Amino acid sequence: MATSIKIDDDLKSRVQHLADLRQRSAHWIMREAIAAYVSREEARESFKQEALDSWASYQETGQHVTGNEVRAWLNTWGSEAETDAPTCHE
Repeated sequence: MATSIKIDDDLKSRVQHLADLRQRSAHWIMREAIAAYVSREEARESFKQEALDSWASYQETGQHVTGNEVRAWLNTWGSEAETDAPTCHE
């Protein structure tokens, strides 16, 4: 699927300059930039949806782990006294 975009002369010049420095085409630079942006936004949306799902689950069940419990668990990572993740509770 071919798509075209319009960019101002300043941005076009900046893309071309970067392309020259990287010994790539301007097209390649723009594709990489768009792919990185889309991946970042997909990850952000996934994180947001996971948080919303967690909130809905908490509202339904009341099950949770406190911040102090998580910090205490994380503080054991990499030590001989490393513990399992804390268990959810009401």
